[in-house]
Amino acid sequence: MTNPAATAPLAGRREWTAFTVLLLPLLLVSMDVSVLYFAIPAITRELDPSATQQLWIFDSYAFALSGLLITMGSLGDRIGRRKLLLAGAAAFGLASVGAACATSAEMLIAARVLLGIGGATLMPSTLALIRNLFQDAAQRGKAIALWSGAMTGGIALGSVLSGVLLNHFHWGSVFLINVPAMLLLLVLVPVLVPEFKDPAPGRFDLLGVPLSMAAVLPVVYGLKETAAEGFEPLPAACVLAGLAFGYVFVRRQRTREDAMVSRALFRDRRFGAGVGLNTVAAFAMMGSAYFTTQYLQSVLGMGTLEAALWSLAPSLLIGAAAPVSAALARTTDRSRVIAGGFAVAAAGFALIALVGTDSLWLLLAGAGVLASGIVSVMSLVSDMALSSAPAEKAGSAASLLETGQEFGGALGMALLGSLGTAVYRADLAGEPPAVRETLGGAVAAAQHTGGEAGGQLLALAREAFVHGMQYAAWGGAALLLAAAGLAVALTRGAPSPAPAGAEPARAEAAPAR
Repeated sequence: MTNPAATAPLAGRREWTAFTVLLLPLLLVSMDVSVLYFAIPAITRELDPSATQQLWIFDSYAFALSGLLITMGSLGDRIGRRKLLLAGAAAFGLASVGAACATSAEMLIAARVLLGIGGATLMPSTLALIRNLFQDAAQRGKAIALWSGAMTGGIALGSVLSGVLLNHFHWGSVFLINVPAMLLLLVLVPVLVPEFKDPAPGRFDLLGVPLSMAAVLPVVYGLKETAAEGFEPLPAACVLAGLAFGYVFVRRQRTREDAMVSRALFRDRRFGAGVGLNTVAAFAMMGSAYFTTQYLQSVLGMGTLEAALWSLAPSLLIGAAAPVSAALARTTDRSRVIAGGFAVAAAGFALIALVGTDSLWLLLAGAGVLASGIVSVMSLVSDMALSSAPAEKAGSAASLLETGQEFGGALGMALLGSLGTAVYRADLAGEPPAVRETLGGAVAAAQHTGGEAGGQLLALAREAFVHGMQYAAWGGAALLLAAAGLAVALTRGAPSPAPAGAEPARAEAAPAR
């Protein structure tokens, strides 16, 4: 018998050029998560937002993005992933201009919502198109590894780029930087990227759209608020409400022939395992970022730009991790490589647990080791999940992977952040409420107190924060070691991905025009 994998055509220069173009929207969507870190003081001076409006300027983008991923993934399968990508690029570019020209806080919030909607179309479309462009399993694994590294690096790059731009230009420049890239995308994608869609998608589930948003948004909001403010009744109620709507949404999807989330995705257990393990990986990544960014600024006393530049250092390890893990997965049991990625990330958490109040290089080493392990896991499980999904459902598969990342990230910040905060507050039990609440509050109180007393207060608060970070890091390490064992149990013995070249031609592949 001939090896069916041999029938999978290899991607050539055209496909790899198209892939490079598809990385543009991914980088910009990732960067927009962090691009406002430096711009907010200038925005505050010019637009004078209230405290609530300032929070919504930050959060409206992430909420719109996470709430619409499932909808946009399903829509792309129906109308065509290239078509949705182009529509999203146009919307993202126009919203970027609107944000740059905003004359009020309300206008900026509205533009950020539109940016989130555009981002929700771009992220699943790019990943789904990679699934279709690269039919050879080895090439697809390499492409998804690069995709995962670009997504992770874009978040760190966003804050640095915004700092550089704001040193020379108006705050609107952090949004206008998106426009040339989107114009380039609109020109090149129709030339390089063929159209793919489900030839028999069924009717679009209109009621599923608000149900999916009602399931996702309250949970993400509740977890983010818990991470920022600690346990409060309202965020907890939001999480419970979201879970209730999620139950209704899942019940509806299980009983409809034209479900927004196709049941065909879960016929292969590798897909569910991939989504679950990807969620755990995002938990660890964002949970660690919650502490490392505060450590650089509030413990070591760095300015925002200096902290952002130092935060790029772990990217040196990230750049090599995903391609190396993809190569290893082609020569050995993939379940072992995934488990090894979790174990490496756990070692990174262990290094962070050893950090003191003046341990920059140890922190960066731990963050780099952790991130390299997590990116390795994300690239491998994303490839596993997408390869196991029917080609015509790639958009829905990609959107579920990314929705899981949003949940995992919010949960990581909430749970690990809450653990660290509990230790911090216990260590400062005898101090004033403003000091016990957050490290930022303690820094402000120490500056107000001044003198030797202020210095002692600041040192005490920094030690308490590091103590809390150490407990959270050990907790993260234990979780990742458990995830390593779970990865072996869920992925060992699973059938190898069906070679794309051997799949029946169920998805329409119209030639690019």
